[in-house]
Amino acid sequence: MEDDAPVIYGLEFQARALTAQTAETDAIRFLVGTQSLKFDNQIHIIDFDDENNIINKNVLLHQAGEIWHIGASPADKAVLTTCYNKTSDSRVVSCAAVWRMPSDWETGSHESPDDSTHNPQTLELLCHLDDSAHSNAACVLWEPMGDGKRVISLADNHALLWDLQESSTQATVSSTATLEGKGQLKFTSGKWSPHHNCSQLATANDTAIRGWDLRTMRSGTGSRRQQSEQRCPDFPHPRHFLQLFRGPPRRAPGQPRDIVSPACPGSSLEASSRWDMPGTPP
Repeated sequence: MEDDAPVIYGLEFQARALTAQTAETDAIRFLVGTQSLKFDNQIHIIDFDDENNIINKNVLLHQAGEIWHIGASPADKAVLTTCYNKTSDSRVVSCAAVWRMPSDWETGSHESPDDSTHNPQTLELLCHLDDSAHSNAACVLWEPMGDGKRVISLADNHALLWDLQESSTQATVSSTATLEGKGQLKFTSGKWSPHHNCSQLATANDTAIRGWDLRTMRSGTGSRRQQSEQRCPDFPHPRHFLQLFRGPPRRAPGQPRDIVSPACPGSSLEASSRWDMPGTPP
């Protein structure tokens, strides 16, 4: 790969949402969500062929609105979540939903790649992840090592743990947590830790990072610095590290970017399970 030319894939519209399709174990695949105010938005399914150093693509329609966050189910490669903006009664509303890809989207996708662009199929809506009391979702996080039946949505200053039922067609809130403090606090991003039986959550708001115990839905740790706005926390190996991505708020206020680790066949998070965090219960 050192001598190979870089692989570049161009999008028709602007895009800020990116995720790896972790449930796909036979291919290196990514999902990208677009943002357009004039045209139907799209989800680009990008397969990277590392042997030939080429990209294969497929395109699905996301007609609900412009996509600000996208997440892929860890158990079902056809299921995903998006956080998107739509216009309702002359105002912009932020929503979150669970979707399923068409059952036949992979059929012949690599034989005639242009067909998916000119005649894209539409996603199937499974359920919404918001209600009258909790809206304006910033992101939706899947349980990393789970069976695809639990997600967390961060909406304004609320973290909501959802149980997905009936093949993800129904969603009920099982527990909630509230971000408390002075001013109008809002979550901007978060990461569900794959360690410690998936019982920890890291969230970012403004310049603050907080750690949450999902067993009690309480915040136990945190830090605040007068520096750049905290964008995307992550949990790399080993499990007592927390990785942060900082972005200057003046450059892109209120616009978080996603950081995605490459999803390679055969990779596993269990390799670092022998590491322990001092003072953290098992």
